[in-house]
Amino acid sequence: MRVMFLAAEAAPFFKIGGLGDVAGSLPRALKALQPDLDIRLVLPLHDTLDRERFPLQPVAAFTVPHRNGPILAEAYTTPWDIPIYFISGAPIVLEHGVYAAHPSQDGPKYAFFSLAALELARVLGWKPDIVHAHDWHTAPAVYAVALRREHDPFWTHTHTVLTVHNLPYLGQGAGPSLQAFGLPPAPAESGLPDWARNLPLPLGLWAADAITTVSPTYAREILTPEFGCGLEDFLRTRADRLTGILNGLDTTSWDPAHDPEVPHPFTADDLAPREANRRALRDEVRLPDPQGRVPILGAVSRLTPQKGMDLIPQALTLLEDLPWQAVLLGSGDEEIAAAWQALAARYPDRVRVVIGYDPGLARRIYAGADMLLIPSRYEPCGLVQMMAMRYGCVPVARETGGLADTVLDFDLYPRRSTGFLFPEATAKSLAFALRRAFALFAAPRRWTALQRRGMRRDFSWRASARAYERLYERLKMEGG
Repeated sequence: MRVMFLAAEAAPFFKIGGLGDVAGSLPRALKALQPDLDIRLVLPLHDTLDRERFPLQPVAAFTVPHRNGPILAEAYTTPWDIPIYFISGAPIVLEHGVYAAHPSQDGPKYAFFSLAALELARVLGWKPDIVHAHDWHTAPAVYAVALRREHDPFWTHTHTVLTVHNLPYLGQGAGPSLQAFGLPPAPAESGLPDWARNLPLPLGLWAADAITTVSPTYAREILTPEFGCGLEDFLRTRADRLTGILNGLDTTSWDPAHDPEVPHPFTADDLAPREANRRALRDEVRLPDPQGRVPILGAVSRLTPQKGMDLIPQALTLLEDLPWQAVLLGSGDEEIAAAWQALAARYPDRVRVVIGYDPGLARRIYAGADMLLIPSRYEPCGLVQMMAMRYGCVPVARETGGLADTVLDFDLYPRRSTGFLFPEATAKSLAFALRRAFALFAAPRRWTALQRRGMRRDFSWRASARAYERLYERLKMEGG
């Protein structure tokens, strides 16, 4: 089977969010599961690629049709675990970084990339059985395959999978770019709302042979008005093609026994070194050593309303009668950052705030904090809770999306629990969950048992890769 895997980002080449983790890990997991699988990853050649670390070799040059005349595309490769191609061309070169500030600015870049990736397959004489695209950036490829299948023999038996990582990002403003590259709006009988008929993600959702989301709960949530972004009625008509497959984690990279960023390695069988990591974390951020056994709370996140990071200062203020300390790491919304810094000013002996992106500190927070705060208003999957559990850091999370699928609440599943969930995206609900967590933290043996259960959960890509392999096989059998 031949699978073309399309994404805007993939670690270790480019990583902005969870999509980068998925696109960098899932193709390799599929190849490890099925060595005969011919899976190839195609990425835009963003200007942020480290060309010393990843030297490029030219593969092909060709053109992509455009209203104003054909545009030259160039494809390159570099040695990696699986075949990988980077595509360059004027629309990609003109936009710096992986994403622009607004999707309308990224419209030409990703419309060009999506169509160039398909043309690359033709130039290579490599006919994919499956085109697997991710989010709005590569959804135009799914739509283009559907349009071409009926009149272009090269694509007759190619099937498409579109994975939705974050539904609200529809590619707003990118419609004119699609039309300029020859991709018309969906027909009126498509069932899409009129406002969505020329947006990349809705077009892909209409055209895809299979739609996946990154967790089972999120697959159900997007069929409701609260999470459906105005597409819930349309998505219900495609419910038979919709599947939730939980993301996995690169458990080789995320391993506290071998992580070079962790000062004192430890395992689920030997948690004793973790106490030294708690002290090291306090020392690193210059938190005073408190009297007695005081829980350290962590937060590692983009500062956005979606992530609920604005709820943390309010919730911790409600808990000022209890002993706790907090180390908060994140970047993004300036108002949320200001609220975090105001919290640190209010509790100088309790709170340390680091505004920015520091992956090493993030790992040391997972290894040294006792609890991780994840108050997301919605969370399609989330990896941070899996990372935290791998490092013995107990998640206190909103019961939504992938968080609900991966964290087992202590009160509901006392013998299998791995953390604490709360139902509402409010400061009071978060604070109440923390009070429950503090009560268990006061019982060290029971707390250690909870940590060990989380560390022993299997969040590897194996189960997810098997689910995608079955999906590919089903699609191929449908088409013969």
